[in-house]
Amino acid sequence: MIGDRWHARSPERIPDILWQAMMRRVRGEFDEMPCLRVTPDQARVLFGVSADTSDWILSRLVQDGFLVQTPDGQYTRRNTTP
Repeated sequence: MIGDRWHARSPERIPDILWQAMMRRVRGEFDEMPCLRVTPDQARVLFGVSADTSDWILSRLVQDGFLVQTPDGQYTRRNTTP
């Protein structure tokens, strides 16, 4: 509940255990390939998730400081060089 209003759970929301597993998997991909650079469209295909889910994962990893988004829109590990 936010304030005094209830909000319906989003139909796109997945169970927390699946969310955490997906986050670990995506982090693992970037750990295994530190120079990996993907566009949002490439990430959706690589990780096999919906556009909304992929966007949420990428934005969360940017917020966590694990990834950065380059000026041309690609996502890559923070502090890696191509």
